[in-house]
Amino acid sequence: MTGTKTRARWAALAVLLTAEAMNLLDATIVQVAGPVIHAELPGPAADIPWFSAAYTLPFAVFLITGGQLGDVFGRARIFKIGVTGFALASLACAAAPAAGPLIGARAVQGAAAALIIPQTIGLIRALFDGDELAKALGTIGPVMGLSAVTGPLLGGLLTHAVSWRAAFLVNVPLGLAVLAAARFLREDRARERPRLDVTGTALVVAGTGLLVYPLIDPAGTNRWLLAAGVTLLVVFGFHQRRAAAPLVEPSLFASRGFPAALAGSLLFFAVMTGLMQVIPMRLQLGEGADVRTAGLTLLPLSAGLAVASWFAGAKLVPKFGARVMFAGLALLLAGILATAGGVPGALALCGLGMGTFTVPFFTAALRRVRPHETGSAAGLLNAVQQLGGTLGVALLGGLYLSSGTAATAFGVAAGLTAAAAVAVAPLGFGGSGRRSPRRRLSSHRGR
Repeated sequence: MTGTKTRARWAALAVLLTAEAMNLLDATIVQVAGPVIHAELPGPAADIPWFSAAYTLPFAVFLITGGQLGDVFGRARIFKIGVTGFALASLACAAAPAAGPLIGARAVQGAAAALIIPQTIGLIRALFDGDELAKALGTIGPVMGLSAVTGPLLGGLLTHAVSWRAAFLVNVPLGLAVLAAARFLREDRARERPRLDVTGTALVVAGTGLLVYPLIDPAGTNRWLLAAGVTLLVVFGFHQRRAAAPLVEPSLFASRGFPAALAGSLLFFAVMTGLMQVIPMRLQLGEGADVRTAGLTLLPLSAGLAVASWFAGAKLVPKFGARVMFAGLALLLAGILATAGGVPGALALCGLGMGTFTVPFFTAALRRVRPHETGSAAGLLNAVQQLGGTLGVALLGGLYLSSGTAATAFGVAAGLTAAAAVAVAPLGFGGSGRRSPRRRLSSHRGR
């Protein structure tokens, strides 16, 4: 009986990891296929960044609310609803007759993903404990990393061999398999059910949407919406201070460490995701390369990221700590400048920089978060990561389309990378401000 229960738990973990992979693949799978979709579904070139941004924007802004819905109504139930919505939206994407319906279906996909992803850790904690829990949680990182880096490659190969529609259709059998195996999941919900912050959610959705839309518009006729978006996000900030049930834990902002992590995450993932949008666009729209070539071109970046992530976690971070972040950003900056200059192997250098940065960054970002803040901190950091990716696609993709050359986009990416180094300085050198001066001094001496 014990063996049967053990197998059921690991089968449930496989279900959760498959759903994670399915969602993360779809966040990146159209970055390479975008120009091909645009050629088959005629419309303005500004549609190309929207094929990605329409997914990542609702994914980002509904992540925290998705986690709260799991707390209230049950994580397994919300997980199943999310997977069902994701599979149906994928089918709608594959059948889309025009760019508008495709962008709308992508938005539904992103919202469904925001219901799925926040439930994963809670459901794993309900299934495992002790050493098994550590092993189960340890499987998330490799699956997420592999899915994120193989998305563009898989999108290019499927689009070249079959059709861009196949990149979406592959989610349908995967979704059905996840739903069929979801019987292994154990229902779990919060002991104290949180109240939903409907007003806060509406403000952050409207504010971020108004920020992203004018960035993608190549004509630049709606720049005034940027001010409206910023205003709504400022109102959101004031609302969070006064809300009885805020979306995020206010104590996270009591010191400079976590806000620095949010700023660094926003900037870094804007660069990372924006580059992975612009490079295939330049190859296909500017140089006439096919979609398979564009997908394979990103392989050195993906390989560099994977290798550097392992090496940083196993060797560099234990020895040098959070300061490894700055080496990663320096490598990334050098890679961006080399890529802009057409230097062979430059994308591998970008990947090495990305992988070297991410491991110490996330470790430092969550190092001093207190236990009761962990859920809110992880949700907010994940949401800002997705939002950064959305802004990167909008900003760098919009710059490429408006200028007709990638040079401007690469220049802005280099500037954002330098700004990320400034933003994360409190994490690498200044700490979070929560430890006492005596403890900081003794910690310094201990090094």
